[in-house]
Amino acid sequence: MERTTIDLWVGIFVALGVAALLGLAMKVGNLTTSNVGETYTVEAAFENIGSLKPRAPVKSAGVVVGRVGSIRFDSTTYEAIVSLKIDQDYDFPADTFANIYTAGLLGEQYIGLEAGGDEVLLKEGDKIIQTQDAVVLEKMISQFLYNKASEPAPAAAPSAESTKTDDDALTASPLDDLLN
Repeated sequence: MERTTIDLWVGIFVALGVAALLGLAMKVGNLTTSNVGETYTVEAAFENIGSLKPRAPVKSAGVVVGRVGSIRFDSTTYEAIVSLKIDQDYDFPADTFANIYTAGLLGEQYIGLEAGGDEVLLKEGDKIIQTQDAVVLEKMISQFLYNKASEPAPAAAPSAESTKTDDDALTASPLDDLLN
């Protein structure tokens, strides 16, 4: 009887561990949050979205105000068109800026909205004109290394003999040469 009780408790703890791992995986994959509120959709065009994915957060002042709905490629302008689903509770001016940021150094990418000053508000189907592309870490590193490689080598320090001017030569005595 005691052996079956121990087996039962071990089974319960294993099941709780599997459930915790499943919940953690869903949290990391942004699958646990649901948009219960009504949303309106706006679009923004970017030349480079980095690793931005659908369901990535849309933030303003650090507060999640929506989610990325879909991402498609426009073959006429060669840009990525990102559809943003913004909660109806949040209104943004028509001259809002949309920037792609990275959470931390290597974290997930999200869209940050910076409100402008226009009195006209964004509405369903509008397009955000001012955008800033994602910063690609590999591209920055390669540019840094390329700039370092193209810099000229530092010049050798001038010797004491080459720093003498013509005035020094005129006023120098033979005794100075012996002391140096």
